[in-house]
This record gives sequence, C-alpha cells and structure tokens, in this order.
Amino acid sequence: MESYLNIVPIPDNFEQPTLNDCWNKIGVMGDRTCGELKTVIHCRNCKVYSAAGRSLLERNAPPEYLTEWTDILSEASTTQAGAGEGTLVRATDTLSVIIFRLGNERLALPVNILQEVTPPYPIHTVPHRRNSVFLGLINIRGETLLCISLRDLLGLEAIAEPADFMKTINPQRMIVAGKNENKWVFPVDEVHGTYRFHLNEFKDAPVVISKASEAYTKGVVTWQGKKINFLDSEQLFYTLSHKVF
Repeated sequence: MESYLNIVPIPDNFEQPTLNDCWNKIGVMGDRTCGELKTVIHCRNCKVYSAAGRSLLERNAPPEYLTEWTDILSEASTTQAGAGEGTLVRATDTLSVIIFRLGNERLALPVNILQEVTPPYPIHTVPHRRNSVFLGLINIRGETLLCISLRDLLGLEAIAEPADFMKTINPQRMIVAGKNENKWVFPVDEVHGTYRFHLNEFKDAPVVISKASEAYTKGVVTWQGKKINFLDSEQLFYTLSHKVF
C-alpha cells in the first residue's frame, strides 16, 4: 500500500540554502585533495559536512507549505489505496511492516522493531554455544550483537537458487531488529522494503509455512499478489531470549 499521506509538492519559491558542498569538489566525491581527509577519513565525519546537513533541516519552510501539511495531518484520515472512492481510513488503523524473503517465503515484521538493514557482516562463532538457530556474534560499528537463523527457527527449507536468478535480486542483507538492549541480527535473502497496510487487510493465519513456524505467524496479508506471513514479533523475541540458549 502506498503512504497514507498525500505528498505536498515543495513550492517553487521555497528558499534553498547555499551550501559549501566541498565534499563534491575536494572530498570523497571529488578529487580527494582536502587536507582534512587524513584526519576524518570520510567527509561524513567532518564538521563542515555535519553543519551543511543541519542547515538543510533548520531552514524555514514557506507558510503555504506548513498550512497544507497542517490541514492533512489534522484530518488524520486518508483514502485507502485500492479502496472505493470516498473510503476513508484513519492513520491509527494502519500498520507499517518490513517485507523480506527467506527462500520461497515472504515474511513481514512490524517496522517499530526494525533497527536497520545492513550488508552482510562476518559471523564469529562462539565455542560450544552454536546450534542451528544461534549462529554467533556480529560486530556492527563497535556493537556486538547476537546473530540467529530465522530460517531454522521457523523451520523453513533452504532452496538452491540459479546464478542468473541471484543477479536479478538485491544482494543478501542482514536485518537488525528488537527493542532497547534486546536486539538480534538475522540474514535474509532479499529485503523488499517497508509498506503500510490497513488493519482489516490482515487475515487469520492458516498453516502456510510449516508446523514449526505456525506459532510465530500472527496473520497473513496480500502484497503484490503474494501472501505475506506477518510474524508475531513478541512471541519471536520471547523464544529467542528464553529458549535459544
């Protein structure tokens, strides 16, 4: 489903700040002659780059732009994508999910537990503590996280994919999910993105994956003509915290 808000175009008279985009000239996206690169390594670590980003966020919006968005948000409703004309759906009656693929199955988790999607990181096994679900430890920007096989936890069968098929999809990704300190990492075959659905689009879950995964399927929703199994994140993370080890 598309976003529940209509996009308000930015007016032509919207004031664009003047930026010192030195990163495009002498930085990592330019000729790399900037003397600061020896210290900061990458432009994103430079105070000039950070100041430019803040200036974009802090610039004043034109009055008509704010007025249009105020009207939209005050209504707290929208026309549901695919619904009949005039059908109104409140924003509070929708749910955002991240959809990803494991083998032949496409699954979804609520966006509110999503921390980030990353490229694959090396998995460091733990002596005498590895099993089919717990794969090991991963270091992501200095933070050590537990890596698990969601495929094995759900009892999904691995599939062999032809090389030409692999070239047509995104490379393998890792999803970091959880809340507070209870975060987990799990590899997936493909990430489709985040989507918003109306609550009445979620149907009761039949046994569509396997007996092992039945307890973790909270509902089923249709996306691009495919059945997506919406996972029960609370049950999933409870199992990981209390039963995996």
